[in-house]
Amino acid sequence: MADITPPITKSKGLTPTESLLAALCEKTFLKFWTYPNPHKDDHDELCDLIAIFDNHVFLFFDRESRRFDKPAKSFKIAWDRWKRSVVSNQIAAAKRAEKYIKTGRPIFLDSKAEVPLPIALPQKPKIHKIIVAHGAKEACAAYSNENVYGSLALAYSDAKSPSDWPFFIDLSATDKVHMLDSHNLEILFNEFDTAWDLSNYFDAKEAAIDKYDILTYCGEEDLIAHYILNFDEKKKAHFIGTNDNNTNGLVIGEGEWESFIQKPLYTHRNEANMVSYLWDEIIQRTSQNALDGTDGTRNVRKGKSAIQEMAKEPRFIRRALCEAMFKAIESFPDPGSYELVRNLSFVPSFYKDTAYVFLQLHVTNPGDFESEYQPRRQKILEIACGAVKNKFSNLKKIIGIAIAAPKYNENLGEGLLLLECKEWPEEQHSYYEEMNKDWGFFESNKQSWREKHISEFPETPNSTQQNRKIGRNEPCHCGSGKKYKKCCRP
Repeated sequence: MADITPPITKSKGLTPTESLLAALCEKTFLKFWTYPNPHKDDHDELCDLIAIFDNHVFLFFDRESRRFDKPAKSFKIAWDRWKRSVVSNQIAAAKRAEKYIKTGRPIFLDSKAEVPLPIALPQKPKIHKIIVAHGAKEACAAYSNENVYGSLALAYSDAKSPSDWPFFIDLSATDKVHMLDSHNLEILFNEFDTAWDLSNYFDAKEAAIDKYDILTYCGEEDLIAHYILNFDEKKKAHFIGTNDNNTNGLVIGEGEWESFIQKPLYTHRNEANMVSYLWDEIIQRTSQNALDGTDGTRNVRKGKSAIQEMAKEPRFIRRALCEAMFKAIESFPDPGSYELVRNLSFVPSFYKDTAYVFLQLHVTNPGDFESEYQPRRQKILEIACGAVKNKFSNLKKIIGIAIAAPKYNENLGEGLLLLECKEWPEEQHSYYEEMNKDWGFFESNKQSWREKHISEFPETPNSTQQNRKIGRNEPCHCGSGKKYKKCCRP
């Protein structure tokens, strides 16, 4: 009798703000790595949401207080009570949750502690504690005409005398938490909507907190804009701060986000990224199958699967991968009278030891999907992945994606495969060499290779001409008044 994989039922959040948080996290971390309202072994709630990816653990604490909805006799008293309820108490809860995780005790999806978290925690987790504070946006915006959006102002330091200014929160530089509010919560998740992009932002922010005696800004959205526009060409990474090691404090001015979103490169990048969400859709479908306990997705629950590798890709790489897939779909040949026609594409990953194989098949008589077509397609995909390893011996992981050629077929779903091939003994090399004789993958003299430079900010229309005319130290064409090398240069 086949093993039965029980379905996993997740909470959707217990309040409207928790439901919003859950939806945003599922979009970024994707379904299988996001779990609202987890519980401890003593049946108490651990946090409002936990997301786990690779060695990163994200703990979210969502709290709303409508104390500012009614006029207060003392504004100072209202602020102190709101801050204690929404900020101080949640920071204390975050510290307790972090301590619990570090003890190695189990986490459950239900209050009865009967359904264990289906993802194993990393042995050495890098824990990010995030507080989401709701209920002060309108009051904050009304407090001062200088507030652009009504975001909370923050300062990270180890000052012994914290500020008592309303809507300004002092946070510890030693025991770090990230503080979001009703305005910039969605901005954060819209800008960093992959686990890779968000974890890199938090890592850079925490590195800046460690580096400077004080880091302060008027809203998380301004820090986000600063991070995106700060790029180290040598390290190929965004960062927060400056390369000047003599600087011991960093103040991010209000309005950086408002200025950033008005730049043409911002709009063009978002438009270019639209194609990349096909990648997310593939992962989400297989994630849902794994949650439902569909046969064939057990490896997803074990933590080694094709979608685990696919979910590691940054947003701009997903864009490039999807563009390559659509180009391959457009170039699929006319099948004529052939019973089976295939087209194979090879695309490298963001990670140098990983690559993707994209296989399209058109079969005139596919037969029964479950018993005939799907097993046959999966075997062909396996052979193609083995042929890639034989050709590119440096690869340690190969992810196969197989579909029925969309030009000539209605959707038959996709087949996915992960070939872990760090070790590749001679018998495996010989096996796939023999199996490939009937297919000739990567042996045709008609195959073509194409190299493409990928940038997070693709060239805007006419930008190639602009780049030729504008020197690095000349004023940027966007009208900001800044030098081109400091502004719109990708």
